[in-house]
Amino acid sequence: MNSLRPTILRLSAIALSLIALPAHAAEDQQFWLQTIAQGPISGDIVYFAEVQSRFGTHMDGLDQMLLRPAIGVKLSDRLTIYQGYAYVRTPQPGGGETREHRGFQQINWSLGKLAGGPLSSRTRMEQRWLSNGDDMAWRLRQMLRLAVPLSGNTGGVSALAYAEGFVALNDTDWGARKGFDRLRSFAGLEVPVAGKSTIELGYLNQYVKNRGRADDVDHVLLLTLQLRH
Repeated sequence: MNSLRPTILRLSAIALSLIALPAHAAEDQQFWLQTIAQGPISGDIVYFAEVQSRFGTHMDGLDQMLLRPAIGVKLSDRLTIYQGYAYVRTPQPGGGETREHRGFQQINWSLGKLAGGPLSSRTRMEQRWLSNGDDMAWRLRQMLRLAVPLSGNTGGVSALAYAEGFVALNDTDWGARKGFDRLRSFAGLEVPVAGKSTIELGYLNQYVKNRGRADDVDHVLLLTLQLRH
């Protein structure tokens, strides 16, 4: 596992560098609301379960609904691996909807502290099937996340920032194209609530690379309830 760390750090650096990409793109204002529950099951066996609603098209209606559960194993205090599944339902402008099924494998890695706050990495490999095609797409996602306590002490409000780069690994008959897919960049606050749970609130910028038409830039108000036990 130690041999993976340089690769993860390099991918994270690439994701962060992509923030500077020019955005000659169609823009939209969105609101994303998500709840994530996570905790131990037994011994080193852990889980997380996520429900997410995305409201787009200038916040005029439901843009996407996502359900994502996973089971994991803690290999150490710093490293956890997961196997999960995601179901994504996306209404279409002309009526109807697309349904997506994803399998995914995930590595969560605690990288220590930076500026007094925890620095962490999340690497996710996805296998994607959409209802409007037959092919399976492979996509790699790499996130780097930092939460810095504003008071200098843990347990209080923290400034939160992360960046996540997406790379498609193959073409499909339903529209996925090999190469850089998108970048998400977030800045906001992490506020403690009951126990280890937190609320995250802030601004997320999503840059989406399109083929054959203008790229997209989404300006997202993101609210996340992290339920930890």
